[in-house]
Amino acid sequence: MTDNTFRNCDTPTPSSIQRLSVKVMIVSLSLCLMGCVPANSDQIAPLPAATAIPKSPEAQKPLTKPQDAAELAQYLPITAIANIAGREIQLEVAATPSQQQQGLMFRPPLASDRGMLFPFQPARLVAFWMKNTPSPLDIIFLLDGEVKAIARDVSMCKTDPCPTYPSNGIVADNVIEVRAGLTTEIGLMEGDRLEIKFLPPKSQ
Repeated sequence: MTDNTFRNCDTPTPSSIQRLSVKVMIVSLSLCLMGCVPANSDQIAPLPAATAIPKSPEAQKPLTKPQDAAELAQYLPITAIANIAGREIQLEVAATPSQQQQGLMFRPPLASDRGMLFPFQPARLVAFWMKNTPSPLDIIFLLDGEVKAIARDVSMCKTDPCPTYPSNGIVADNVIEVRAGLTTEIGLMEGDRLEIKFLPPKSQ
């Protein structure tokens, strides 16, 4: 919640991301649709990040009533399962750019067996922020099934510009957001491997 979780995560509104986007544009001459960070490898071109952009202007407005958040929250079907250190986590899959931009914004806390998956094909440089994401999260960055980085116990952004996680971005092909503290409880570490299984579509 890419955040965008970048989130989750979650628009190139933060000034820090805007500055980084300018650097990327100078190098790659490509437009960033979401907040980008400079690539560290000449082999991987900077690409749009996961969730650093609020989905819509409405997502940036201050909430005046509790029901406002519920109306803005995104709920996706469970279409994948991750096996994390022997624990099965059911995943909502944010597959489209708009779903990734929204991420887990405005959502209540996740259950211990639930999470959100952000797939990126091909792998790209990503970083997530916590704009309008009230529930703290652990964010797991994967490449070819290996845990490359974990942002633990990341809380909602309360200042502008919002910090991004990792601060300089990281190349990933899948990012998983789970409730804060879960990765510590199960002992997940960088270098561990995760299995993600996509569920077959339900017949109509």
